[in-house]
Amino acid sequence: MSDKMQKPLIQVESLEKRFGDLHVLKGVTVEIKKGDVVFVVGPSGSGKSTFLRCLNRLEEPTAGKIFFEGVDITDPKTDIDRHRQKMGMVFQQFNLFPHMTIMKNLTIAPTKLQGKSQEEAEETAIQLLKRVGLADRAGAYPSQLSGGQKQRIAIVRSLCMKPDVMLFDEPTSALDPEMVGEVLSVMRDLAEEKMTMVVVTHEMGFAREVATRVMFMDEGYFVEENEPGEFFGHPKNERLKNFLSKVL
Repeated sequence: MSDKMQKPLIQVESLEKRFGDLHVLKGVTVEIKKGDVVFVVGPSGSGKSTFLRCLNRLEEPTAGKIFFEGVDITDPKTDIDRHRQKMGMVFQQFNLFPHMTIMKNLTIAPTKLQGKSQEEAEETAIQLLKRVGLADRAGAYPSQLSGGQKQRIAIVRSLCMKPDVMLFDEPTSALDPEMVGEVLSVMRDLAEEKMTMVVVTHEMGFAREVATRVMFMDEGYFVEENEPGEFFGHPKNERLKNFLSKVL
């Protein structure tokens, strides 16, 4: 295995984030390797979403470093937009452009940011729409889709950029229960294809099934991490035991 293969895709060192007096992340250090499917769980307000948003600098870290593919993306001289193109992000709210068709939503970034031809971008988009069962919706507008369909489109929009990692911030929390399954199905397929993923979620059953590693965050720290069998079956930390007793 080459040295390049062994280096982490994302390396976080002593990451801190403050919002005024509120100390949200308190020195988080973690490595994410290519092919990892990392699930971040924990109580509301523990810093999970802030951690995720710091990974592509949607939130500016207060201190610490984040290396992505060997580049310090917390360095002010780094062209963060160039690196963001390789980091797909899926939010709770779908953030689709309401005035554009689904196809336009999917092709605007590859053509504008990556210089792809419209034809090439559309070809990629159609292939991905077929994968998520929505090829027939290419000409529709977001308002004509269900929540589950919108979230699948949001995932496809990120995949159209051919990212090296996908970041999911509670992608099912805004959905009706019957729509959750269709989004998780797409994420499950990505995990099986060894797409590197970092997922903040409350879906414990899904984490147990799909994750390569589960990390528990509480009060701005990662207090325990393990592979899913051990994490859910034999938690060590008292805080984690208490949390799991309430959510499982």
